[in-house]
Amino acid sequence: MAYFLFIDESGSDRHEAPYEVLAGVVLGDADVWNLILDLQGLEEELFGVQYRRSGLEIKAKKLLKRKTFRLANQCDGIPHEERRLLARNALLSGSTASKRQLAALAQAKLDYVCRALELCIRYRAKAFAVAVEPSSPRPTKEMLRKDYVYLFERFFYFLEDAGPREMGIIIFDEVGKNHSHLLLDQMEKYFKMTEKGRLRCNQVIPEPLFVQSDLSTGIRLADLIAYLVSWGYRIPGKMRATDRPE
Repeated sequence: MAYFLFIDESGSDRHEAPYEVLAGVVLGDADVWNLILDLQGLEEELFGVQYRRSGLEIKAKKLLKRKTFRLANQCDGIPHEERRLLARNALLSGSTASKRQLAALAQAKLDYVCRALELCIRYRAKAFAVAVEPSSPRPTKEMLRKDYVYLFERFFYFLEDAGPREMGIIIFDEVGKNHSHLLLDQMEKYFKMTEKGRLRCNQVIPEPLFVQSDLSTGIRLADLIAYLVSWGYRIPGKMRATDRPE
């Protein structure tokens, strides 16, 4: 059996986010397609259309921005079928959407996030994340960043617990050719030139795959986890940045 580690980041621009987070979502090969189908069905149920059909991409920072919570509280008690129709019209009409349509869309977004996470639990997904203080010094470009090293370490231990013959495949969001080539070079050095890297490549395939985030459900889930950790998850005594109460 193979396991896929979908990886994405949040707060990497170090502007507003309280933490820079590198997150990964692990899915077994037998569960990937079934989860994708259920998430597509969830989009149809809540938005009346697959989100990408509207020309928009499902991104955590848009689903969970403060404005979404404000809009969702503007209209209470919208019946499900009416909310679905209103949300669809809001997605397709864009800037001309009415107040009630925008409220319905905001409620559908929040519902989608909760139920998407529930589906991840149902399909035995695992999430790993590394949070970095925005004030931390930028690493050099020679070696693999420590947050990647720690993430690959967690993935390796997960595979080791799953069984000695389980293999792991890493999938990144492609943000640019130069960045991808740099990451490939750094990973090659780590898995070939370090003792731990050589050990871990027995179960983690060292050469990753790169995909476009708007075309990969797994990357969108990793984006969601990274955003939630950055803005809403805190380890008492260790993560002191203010979270968002909503």
